[in-house]
Amino acid sequence: MSEESKITDTDPSPAEGAGDKGKAPAAASTAATSIVPGVDMSQPVGKLDKKTMDQLIRMNPSLKAETQGKDPAAVQKMLETMKLSELLAGMATGKNAKDMASYKFWQTQPVPRFDDDASKQEEGEIKKGDPDKVPKAPPPLLDDFEWCTVDLDNEEELGEVYTLLNGHYVEDDEAMFRFAYSSHFFKWALKSPGWRKDWHIGVRVKPKGDAKKGKLVAFISAIPLTLKVRGKVLNCSEVNFLCIHKKLRGKRLAPVLIKEVTRRCNIEGIWQALYTGGAVLPTPIASCRYYHRSLDWLKLHEVGFSPMPPNSNKAKQITRYALPSAPKTEGLRLMEQKDIAQVKDLMDRYLARFEMLPVFTEEELEHWFLHKDLPVDKVDERVIWTYVVEDPKTKKITDFFNFYRLESSVINNAKHGMIRAAYLFYYATEAAFTKDGEEAPKKVLKARLNELMHDALILAKGLNFDVFNALTLLDNVHFLAEQKFGAGDGQLHYYLYNYRTAAIRGGMTEKMGLDEKYGSGIGMVML
Repeated sequence: MSEESKITDTDPSPAEGAGDKGKAPAAASTAATSIVPGVDMSQPVGKLDKKTMDQLIRMNPSLKAETQGKDPAAVQKMLETMKLSELLAGMATGKNAKDMASYKFWQTQPVPRFDDDASKQEEGEIKKGDPDKVPKAPPPLLDDFEWCTVDLDNEEELGEVYTLLNGHYVEDDEAMFRFAYSSHFFKWALKSPGWRKDWHIGVRVKPKGDAKKGKLVAFISAIPLTLKVRGKVLNCSEVNFLCIHKKLRGKRLAPVLIKEVTRRCNIEGIWQALYTGGAVLPTPIASCRYYHRSLDWLKLHEVGFSPMPPNSNKAKQITRYALPSAPKTEGLRLMEQKDIAQVKDLMDRYLARFEMLPVFTEEELEHWFLHKDLPVDKVDERVIWTYVVEDPKTKKITDFFNFYRLESSVINNAKHGMIRAAYLFYYATEAAFTKDGEEAPKKVLKARLNELMHDALILAKGLNFDVFNALTLLDNVHFLAEQKFGAGDGQLHYYLYNYRTAAIRGGMTEKMGLDEKYGSGIGMVML
């Protein structure tokens, strides 16, 4: 699940990317600690002074509600006996918040606990799947609601998903921005090769009177995914777009939706799943941070996305983020269907360098990189742009990169209603390898990536995007600072359901800066 994020660091240093002024919310910054071997999350918090106690309550929405009006001495005693993992589960604000009831639900699921040390346990499936124990019927809902399967081939039902997510999906902490998905985006994201209609799950209000169906108030989806984790190939599902109508957030629908998508995957013999989110759950296998590169700084500043740095002004900022009018890389062009085999070969070799990566067939790569059902010339409808670099002499594809479009609506702003955001998707380059096929020196790869990503920014600017977003995964740490990306306040935590693996690097240091020394082990990009 994507996270709505905006720039917090207005002047990243080349070394770290994010200084103290760019720190993420508490839950995000402690997430890395939760997956570092040797930290015992099962231990009680221990003795607290009043200042620390008050700070913990402010940072933890669950505790704030639970302790309101209670005797201070009793509250202090309760906090001192809580486990570190229990505090971590709720220590967040806004989009990263996750209440204790949700944490208790995950304790019942086959996922690693906070106090597990995966490095000391056998890597692999946590609970053996048993087809005979898969429930034949979905879990019960409250009397006023009923299950449904959403038909994305039906324009009316596709429109219902569009309406639900555009009104009730992820917002930033201050409710200034909200993802604004298009119907074309849903078709691209949810109808990849092998997709199943019954993995698009909804909850409706029971119809009244002569109505044939009630309002769609909740949704969750899954698509098939072949994932490689440290050499082991998993046939799993990729779960995404969990959304519940705001008026139903206290009805405990999320665990029920998760159980139902799990049941439907289990029916097909799928026992593992990959999912992401901004909330800290038991237990992230990796945590990445969002970075943002301003393309139209003035607009981003006017909507509150990009702050004004100290000792700067509008003219300086506009100049800082100015870009040339055309890319410089020779042989750069839009990808065509004839390039699929070469691009797949390059991508397979490039991604093999990472600890977790997708395994795409040519059919899947064509879907994700070309989305051929969409008109190439209609910018307002297009979702994905893929560019290749073709050697003019040998006709060999030496590089490629792509980005997808995901807009955000601007809430309560009289001048601007929408931010057009380009999200970096995948890329690969022969510069990662020597002529003998060995891994090339890092400085060679870094130089080439900076050339390619500079051109990607120029192309995105030419397509009227306002901002270019990227995470600290893949080899992104080698160009984010140089290409003037600023650290965001959003994080994305990666989770595996029913599979245990040791922590994977997410491209950040303990101080929440860019980890250029070790980089990232994540080669899987989630929407």
